[in-house]
Amino acid sequence: MWAQAAAHYYGIENVFCYSGGTEATAFNPRAVKAMQDAGFSITRTKEGENPVYEVKFAEDAVSIIAFSKKYDDPFNHNKDFAAIMTCSQADENCPLVLGASGRIALTYDDPKEFDGTPQEEVKYAERVHQIGREIFYAFSLVNA
Repeated sequence: MWAQAAAHYYGIENVFCYSGGTEATAFNPRAVKAMQDAGFSITRTKEGENPVYEVKFAEDAVSIIAFSKKYDDPFNHNKDFAAIMTCSQADENCPLVLGASGRIALTYDDPKEFDGTPQEEVKYAERVHQIGREIFYAFSLVNA
């Protein structure tokens, strides 16, 4: 989400961002809330064990469809893409991302370690903002 928002913000065309992990579960509701608190408009469009969300970050941008899936899910691009590994577990568990032309490790400690603790909301917010800052910085260099 941050990469698509950054590409839009900096006017970098032909960037299409997808997400996926090492397993399909569900978009963590704590992460959904943290992204909403950061300014993303996120609406659940399909219920179930693995809900589907529509994500907006700008009025003039195309919505992002978000749901939990493995990185090789048919919904995602399957060749000539760069894989940005944002979770230390994914970086360790996916030494090879099939179809990726490039692989970039931008790892962080998963805030779910704080689920159910008084620090939960703060840790999710910290991580969301850290990823946003780093992605926006990286995209700021594209036009340099």
